Amino acid sequence: MTEQRLDTDQVRYEVRDGAAWVTINRPEARNALNAAVRTGLKERFLEAEADDNVQVIVLTGAGDKAFCAGGDLKEMASTGLTVPPPDFVPQPGRTLNITKPVIAAVNGGAFGGGFLLAQSADLVVAADTATFAVSEAKVGRGSPWAAPLPWLVPPRIAMEILLTGDKVTAQRAYEIGLVNRVVPATELRQATQALVDTLVANAPLSVRAAKRMVYAVAEHGRSAAFEVAEEIWAPVYFSHDAQEGPRAFAEKRAPQWEAR
Repeated sequence: MTEQRLDTDQVRYEVRDGAAWVTINRPEARNALNAAVRTGLKERFLEAEADDNVQVIVLTGAGDKAFCAGGDLKEMASTGLTVPPPDFVPQPGRTLNITKPVIAAVNGGAFGGGFLLAQSADLVVAADTATFAVSEAKVGRGSPWAAPLPWLVPPRIAMEILLTGDKVTAQRAYEIGLVNRVVPATELRQATQALVDTLVANAPLSVRAAKRMVYAVAEHGRSAAFEVAEEIWAPVYFSHDAQEGPRAFAEKRAPQWEAR
């Protein structure tokens, strides 16, 4: 059942069953990132992060052609944009502190800034018709935001994606580890919802600590990573939910998570 719905011209927002669905709504422009979309995405991400009824955030695009085609080139040309600031496009994990898991449900082309958004997500479910590309080399622009790419995929694959600007199919993206699941386009929302349901059923503090640990490991050596991980997980061990899980198991019932 829908708990909350907020539709604007360019970004739609719906809270349902523990998840906030954020939809870029410019299908006529292949969901390109104009100023209104960028502002709307930032506001909706922060709203979902602050909402205690939201455990997972899902980002997708309207229509069946594009997840997001990247920056609005017409707008960029009219403003004479040179070096975009780091927060030009909202980036969970870089410019936005989002502790809750973010799933990108990629329904079509994810190019440039659209690739950035998919890359910034924690999990990616892709329609079998989806394609990915860091196309900046083809239009003379830059992609400093793609710095994490060699961490997500092997360095030589990252090099090929960045140097050629060529499209990567959904199946190829799955093979190189860029996406988690590929499903028929008609089943994208259903498959994403199934993943949402799994995450929502889990203990929220454990889920968020696991997300935080994965990214922390990327910034530390092996020994330091263990120390950081211990710090991340300590509050989880001391939480109410850490006692509720074993208690519910012993009593043969579903746990009642309180995120505390």
